[in-house]
Amino acid sequence: MSAETEDEDRHLQRAVRQLRVRPGHSDQVARSVSLQERLAAAGVKPGTDPLEAWHRLREAEGPRATIIDLYDLVAARRNLAAHELPLDERVQLARSVMPEVWPGFSVTPGSDRRGDRIQIVDYDPSWPSRFERWKQHLHSVLGETAVRIEHVGSTSVPGLAAKPIIDIQVSVRDLDDEPRYVPQLEQIGLQLRSRDDLHRYFRPFADRPRDVHVHVCIAGASWEREHLLLRDYLRTRPHARDRYAAAKRHAATIWGDDGWAFTDAKTGVILSILEEAQASAKD
Repeated sequence: MSAETEDEDRHLQRAVRQLRVRPGHSDQVARSVSLQERLAAAGVKPGTDPLEAWHRLREAEGPRATIIDLYDLVAARRNLAAHELPLDERVQLARSVMPEVWPGFSVTPGSDRRGDRIQIVDYDPSWPSRFERWKQHLHSVLGETAVRIEHVGSTSVPGLAAKPIIDIQVSVRDLDDEPRYVPQLEQIGLQLRSRDDLHRYFRPFADRPRDVHVHVCIAGASWEREHLLLRDYLRTRPHARDRYAAAKRHAATIWGDDGWAFTDAKTGVILSILEEAQASAKD
């Protein structure tokens, strides 16, 4: 796994898959309860092995039990803060629980990248045109295999600070029919980084600039719908956009070398925004 872990770009992408909204929760409420109080509420006794404690917390809280909680549990035994754990140790901890966080998750051998750090920059008006150029490339190699190609993630939201990497969602009819899209994406410099039960994730080969990520999902499935719902909500709600931007900037100052933790540090805010988006869609 690379220094920035599996995929630091999933600020919106992975969060929508991973975080299932529970009514009545908010980011403010989530921050007001300490880890020790949450462990007690989950019936976890003091002194429980950190990994066992995390699994029990996950059973009780679902996706609100994050990778950072696991880091905290391990670090506390050595009187360290979570971010003070060595990066390699954090990577191994994250990898150890990926089958639970991401059912079906696996990394493509030889797809690591070293030295990439998370950087949040102000919105760039050129991002939509960069997406359009990539969209043309994707259409040219995928043809009818691509049912839908959409600009998603933070760079698709005008005014939203983001990592300067274009996120693209490609919808296909059959996710398991990889011969219809994996070789074609490799032809234009995109390497299959990981698989899970709901999507495939591609990024540029290690010798190329990291300027785009492509997420292949099933047309009409929840992955596709929820990413578009969240994008469209952020595009029309400046208060949600700005709240999310602040959370990302703060997370990047602490977890710039750790993509799993960077995403999980924004869990409360993303859950809150998802709750708002789903409620708005029902109105």
